[in-house]
Amino acid sequence: MTPEEEIIIVFTHVPDMACAESMAHTLVNEQLAACVNISSPVKSVYRWQGKIETAEEIALAIKTPRRGYAKVAERVRALHPYELPEIVAIHVNEGLPEYLRWVAAETLA
Repeated sequence: MTPEEEIIIVFTHVPDMACAESMAHTLVNEQLAACVNISSPVKSVYRWQGKIETAEEIALAIKTPRRGYAKVAERVRALHPYELPEIVAIHVNEGLPEYLRWVAAETLA
């Protein structure tokens, strides 16, 4: 698998399930992601503008080829309600080859 074919998982957190489902459907419909996993609510504790904040959020795990990261990040940023959204990616170093090929085949990114 070439670096351009490498699969990544992009993570973000959103404030509610409606936002999570809307973002997931948009990314899959636009073929920027093969799959988006939506988690149950999680509690986040973070420092924002000098204060400790606590919020209930929904996590999204977005599966896409590495070549699509810039487009996914740009689209997530446009859809995201936060001033500074979390958009981070990890590389998938190992995986079922058929699954990894499916992710690459289902995306235009």
